[in-house]
Formats: sequence, structure tokens, C-alpha cells
Amino acid sequence: MIPGECGGGIRYTEHGDPHGDPVVLLAGFKAPARSWRFQIPVLVAAGFRVFAVDLPGHGGTALPAGTDMEVRGRDLRTFLTTAVTGRAHLVGASMGGNTLWSYLDRFGTGRVGRIVIVDQTPKMLNTPDWPHGFYGYTEANADTYFRDGIPETGHGVPLWRRGAAAVRLLVAMRGTDPALTEPEKELLADHAGRDWRAVVAGADVPTLFVAGARSEFWPHEHAAASAALNPNASAAVVERAGHGVNMERPRAFGHGLVAYLRRGSAAG
Repeated sequence: MIPGECGGGIRYTEHGDPHGDPVVLLAGFKAPARSWRFQIPVLVAAGFRVFAVDLPGHGGTALPAGTDMEVRGRDLRTFLTTAVTGRAHLVGASMGGNTLWSYLDRFGTGRVGRIVIVDQTPKMLNTPDWPHGFYGYTEANADTYFRDGIPETGHGVPLWRRGAAAVRLLVAMRGTDPALTEPEKELLADHAGRDWRAVVAGADVPTLFVAGARSEFWPHEHAAASAALNPNASAAVVERAGHGVNMERPRAFGHGLVAYLRRGSAAG
């Protein structure tokens, strides 16, 4: 365990060839590192060295007070400088994706190979110049929309209609308390209010934005709009997937992830 900046610990598991190109997996808000359990074997089989990371507040640990997106970016730097040698491919789902932009904003891309963002828009607030944010989240309700947690949007496919995908989601999130602590509410509000588009535009490493076609949080067009910010970026939409793309469509996502990372890796 590696100490985090605000307390708590950064926990991780390591898999695969210790000489393979590193891939670091960061899950979304409150989600544990085991949510990547379907992708880890595929990445290992492709020759990568895989790190599944639980930042403080993940994997059943309490989120320390004072944690915001900047702290998460610094915690990622602590992990990379402590546990990883050389450049790493960074894969972030949901809030884990924007944690990558927080890291890049302060520390640049010197330790980064490729980036993959999984169903996360760089700007959650809908404005005239960015209609790709969280459904229903506007300047009119910006101060209150996430006050009590993540709102139901009425979009996407209800959990009870997702079949095997729902089972995979529930298994991945088992043991995670749906109730939010005050530090979690504060982190969620900070996350929702951020605009990472300038960081996206300035990134000098290849980046892939992946969207779930049936995401319950935002229109899948956010991926193409995000990719349009940077000539090094591209976009992909995974059909029949909601927000939890890597859990809902693990095979399609896993094979696509390996194909993309291999383009910039000795493993290919």
C-alpha cells in the first residue's frame, strides 16, 4: 500500500509480464479495481504488465476529507513514480478518466504512453458551447444538481432490463455502499464542476475516447466531440453498452482496448 496525499492508501494489484509495457487501470467514482477483472486477463495475454489501482475511496476504503480532483491527480503521480517504471498507458473509466486529465494538467505526459477514457465527458456542465454534459445538468442548477448524489436521468436502459450486463455490474460493485459520505459528496461536486477541455486539447499523446451507446449519464456524442479537440485523439462507441462499458460489454471493450494499446507498444 502506498500512502495517499490526504490520508488513506493507494492499493493495487499487479499482473502479467514484469517486463511488459505497463497499463494502469483506474475505475470510476467509488468503483473498485476489480471492476476491471474481465480486461486484466486479456491485457496479460497480450503481453502487458497490468496495474489495477484503488485510489483512496475505492475498494471499500473511506474517502479522506479534503480529496478533490487535484488530489486525485497527485495521488496518481505518487502511484506512477512509486510503482511503475517507464511510460505507462493510462486507462480511466468515468471519474477515473478525468483523474487522468488532472494528472496531465499538472505533471504533463512525460510518463504517459497512450490514454483511454471510458465513458466520461471532459465537461459535465451543459453550456451553449458544450451540449455533451450530464443529462439535465445546466448553469441554472449547477449549485444543487449533485448535492445529494448522482441523479437519475431517465436515459439509458434500466438495470433490470440489462440481463447478464446487470449481473456483471452488480458483482463488480458488490460491497460498495451506495450512500455517500460528506467527503464523497464534495468530491462529486468538484468533479462535476470541472472543465478539462483545454487539457484534452493540449495533450501530446494518442488518446481514445470510448462511449457507451446507451449511457445513462450523457449522450454518446461526447466521445467524438472530445476527440475533435485534439488531432492526436480518436473516438469509439460501444453498442449495447451503458455507462459501465468495461463491465457491460467486456469482450468487445477488452479486444478493442488491446488493439488500440498495441499500436503504441512493444507488446504488439
